[in-house]
Amino acid sequence: MSGTSVNASRWQRDLRVPSGRYGFANAARMEWVKLRSLRSTFWALLLAVVGMVAIGVVTMANTKAPSPDKAAAFDATNNVLAGVAVGQLLIGALGVLVVTGEYASGTIRSTFAAVPDRRLVLSAKAAVYGGVSLALGEAVAFVTFFAGRTALGDGVPRPGIGDAGVLRAVLMAGAYLAMIGLIGIGIGAITRHTASAIAVLVGVTFVLPAVIGGVSGTAVAKFFPTIIAANSLAVAKPVSGVLSPWAGFALLCLYTAAVLLVGGRLLTRRDA
Repeated sequence: MSGTSVNASRWQRDLRVPSGRYGFANAARMEWVKLRSLRSTFWALLLAVVGMVAIGVVTMANTKAPSPDKAAAFDATNNVLAGVAVGQLLIGALGVLVVTGEYASGTIRSTFAAVPDRRLVLSAKAAVYGGVSLALGEAVAFVTFFAGRTALGDGVPRPGIGDAGVLRAVLMAGAYLAMIGLIGIGIGAITRHTASAIAVLVGVTFVLPAVIGGVSGTAVAKFFPTIIAANSLAVAKPVSGVLSPWAGFALLCLYTAAVLLVGGRLLTRRDA
């Protein structure tokens, strides 16, 4: 990937992969070495953590006590997880770079020389980055929740992790970030160009939902990832007019699998 002096032939030598003998464990270890060697990995993930926690705390600090007629529908958990929008952009963009960075630098050829099975390469990238983004996503979702609830003012109902729907909302918010990271990898494999892949990612997660939502409300927009995350997953109380939490989660899993399958298919059919 761009910006690193480590090349794939060195990765193969360091990992001692005998010629013609490779497996998922070897490929995953190689991807882990590449991922952790990039400075952009650390800074992107750090910005995602800081951004999510900061937005959650600021949002909760400015949350006012609901009026009696709105108290039943008030969902502080949804407010504290508002930073997911920032986290998804950074984690998704880094997922794109996991693939397109190697195409930009030309090291993808060495990677395919080390591991000729291109679907195995994509699977290893998805497993490694998906695991990292899932662990980070869950950790930052919990940190954001507990930090944000301490910032609530007097008189504002303070959610507890044991309250109905709260734990599920926090867990799903963290899982959503991992799925966006995997979707970024899939889009990167489809386009192979960083700028176009990030443009597609931003369009699908931010632009199209806003445009379609402004025209037709949630009738169509509710099927887009960001709307699912904000109104279906990161909520402790049901929101009318959108998908249920588990239906939204299942649809996101379907999106993620479809994008990765298309990316894997195109990866094997095109030249590096």
